[in-house]
Amino acid sequence: MTINFDINALAFLLSSAAEAEIRPRFRALGKDDIREKTSAIDLVTEADVAAERFIKAGMDAVLPGALFVGEESVAADPSLLRKLAEADLAVVVDPIDGTFNFAAGVPLFGVMASVVSGGETIAGVIYDPMGDDFVLAEKGAGAWQTGGHRPASRLKAAAAVPLAEMTGMASTGFLPADKRAGIMANLAKVAFASNYRCAAHEYRTFAAGHVHYLMYNKLMPWDHLGGTLISQEAGAYAARFDGSRYLPRHVEGGLLIAPDKDSWEMMRREVFVLD
Repeated sequence: MTINFDINALAFLLSSAAEAEIRPRFRALGKDDIREKTSAIDLVTEADVAAERFIKAGMDAVLPGALFVGEESVAADPSLLRKLAEADLAVVVDPIDGTFNFAAGVPLFGVMASVVSGGETIAGVIYDPMGDDFVLAEKGAGAWQTGGHRPASRLKAAAAVPLAEMTGMASTGFLPADKRAGIMANLAKVAFASNYRCAAHEYRTFAAGHVHYLMYNKLMPWDHLGGTLISQEAGAYAARFDGSRYLPRHVEGGLLIAPDKDSWEMMRREVFVLD
């Protein structure tokens, strides 16, 4: 199935949602504007809901007929995840990635979207509302940073380095409880391990070549489809923990991204030991 669409139109829709619904609410939320979903660290705000509504309303002009799979839509209708796996064409949206940061007044959050066709991710966009720029990729066309009144620049993942020199981000909170302590101890083998509580900015940082690895265990499609494609188009190697490809239908199995396959295998063997 050949899909013709304008990725810049998708990017503009995300930035328009941020201008209308997200930035005006930043550091202006009332207590009733923030709610817990599954826990005290899994939040939704009025900005999330309003921004997703805005994006959904504008999507027919960008991708007519596409199945819309938004994080908040799935919270209301979990069957959308199954429909995503079967859809000829879908768009997957995280209206605010980093909601915990947004609700706390920390300016580290993003708006993310990916386009899925026939079970493959074919495009991804990550918008930074505070920096007013994008990183984006279409399959086979490279990864780019654009916007913010700067010329577009091609992104390139970091070169491989020895394990002791590697820096990156690891989302350890969703690891199996019986493996977490061992993996956190293994992270002492690398130079630096962090977590922004915002996959959008972690993917941006990785694709621009500033860090050497990303690791996630919980795989919600709105968090990872676009960022993984962008990372791969920047030259990186990405796979689930068992070495298989990460696809839109996957919601478990973990995800590790590194500069190349050798680096991936080294990180999997020395740090992220789950066997």
